[in-house]
Amino acid sequence: MSDLVFADELPEPGPGIRHKPLDPWVVMIVDDDSAVHQVTQLVMSGFEFAGRRLEFLDAYSGSEAREMLALRSDIALILLDVVMESEHAGLDLVRYIREELGNRNARIVLRTGQPGHAPEEQVIKTYDINDYKEKTELTKRKLITVFYSALRSYRDIMIIEQSRRSLRRSIDAITKVYDSHNLRSFASAVLEQVAHVLGYEAQGLCASRVSAYAATQMAGHLKVLAATSEYSRLLVDEEVASLPEDVRSALDRALSEQRSHFDERHCVGYYRSTAGNESLLYMVFTEPVDADARELLEIFCANVALTYESLLLREEVQDTHHATVHILGEAVEQRARDGSQHVKRVSELAALMGEAAGLTPGEVAFLRQAAPLHDVGKIGVPDHVLNKPGKLDAAEWEVMQGHARLGYELLSKSDKRILQLGATIAHEHHERWDGLGYPRGLAGEQISLPGRIVAVADVLDSLLSQRCYKDPWAMDDALDFMREQAGQRFDPQLIALLMERLDLVRALYERHPDH
Repeated sequence: MSDLVFADELPEPGPGIRHKPLDPWVVMIVDDDSAVHQVTQLVMSGFEFAGRRLEFLDAYSGSEAREMLALRSDIALILLDVVMESEHAGLDLVRYIREELGNRNARIVLRTGQPGHAPEEQVIKTYDINDYKEKTELTKRKLITVFYSALRSYRDIMIIEQSRRSLRRSIDAITKVYDSHNLRSFASAVLEQVAHVLGYEAQGLCASRVSAYAATQMAGHLKVLAATSEYSRLLVDEEVASLPEDVRSALDRALSEQRSHFDERHCVGYYRSTAGNESLLYMVFTEPVDADARELLEIFCANVALTYESLLLREEVQDTHHATVHILGEAVEQRARDGSQHVKRVSELAALMGEAAGLTPGEVAFLRQAAPLHDVGKIGVPDHVLNKPGKLDAAEWEVMQGHARLGYELLSKSDKRILQLGATIAHEHHERWDGLGYPRGLAGEQISLPGRIVAVADVLDSLLSQRCYKDPWAMDDALDFMREQAGQRFDPQLIALLMERLDLVRALYERHPDH
């Protein structure tokens, strides 16, 4: 996939570069003998497993341990005495941990100096513990063995738990991968899952530098596409300028040399797509990783980058389509010498009312895109009719009314959803709630909801805009007219929804004034 550089070829880290230390394993000692606490901590003082040291918690009774356990969920190992404030205090604590707290992850090793009070076979059979030791047999060597065994078991359980959570995140996110932003959430969940499935504890990120022709607004900039929890803040900023110096240097080196770099605990993968986009994977592991794991992570990063590239291309096509629709609508308005922001405001007003009327987010998006086409049929209306400053005569009015049917005929030839919706809106936005509109004299709910919505948006904005035959109305006068026409020209429910959102309407006009 790319050239590799292995550990003996990597430069030594520069001065001042430090990786964040891993959190220690939390071990709780529950014993009423303070000497047991002191000896255990002394013997295990230099112990380390998977790059993590130990943190000890001390409890001298079952009741004290309960209070501490209720506040913490990160305890990996519990060394538990049986006889403390009562003969079965330790066994009662086991039931509390497993049944009341529901903690199945912590490893419990029972240590007893009085095996007669808790026979090994009976205790192992009856209680959910992970090991049973008599204090007299726990030499330093055996205690170290107990720690390795218990912590390795706890680590593996937590990897499974984390994998389950990551899989759930992946399943939840995969249905939402419809744009480049949502891809980052999905890819981040998968990145964590990949590391856990491989059996490693890891932190890292996947980043991409997109070529200028694929997405000009991102040309030359490195963007984070996926990140584990350690680097999750970068999914907000996207830029990698705030990365630690050693991470940024490793990414810069891979970019400049255009190849991957690996050592036992670090992975810096480099991939370049046929479109010229570059992707990088940076991972830090608590244990050495093998070649298969490296290859899988590199494939993951490459595939995320390719998917991102495809989504950016799709978004660019969609943006171009949306821009074309607006340009077409604005071209018609310019020919009619109407306000330069009319189609934009009609689009936003329609979306505002569509959301208020209960349309789904997808339906609102389609309505916002189709509404600018409401007057596209005016392309067939002669200039002397379209821009006449006075009242139209009967013949001219008949010609003007034809724009609704002509717009429908032009747009309905396409099978694309936006243009089909635009055809419906063009055909119906001059129909009236009372049935006195044109071109078909539809009434009430015979008119589609998008047609009724755009009828409100179009008339309101026309009243508020300069026209060749009138001056703009004041906002309050226009709103009074809309109220008066509820149930006659307009759907009364839509007018009620509009009046409930006047703050949003006024804000819209502040954002999009006529030039």
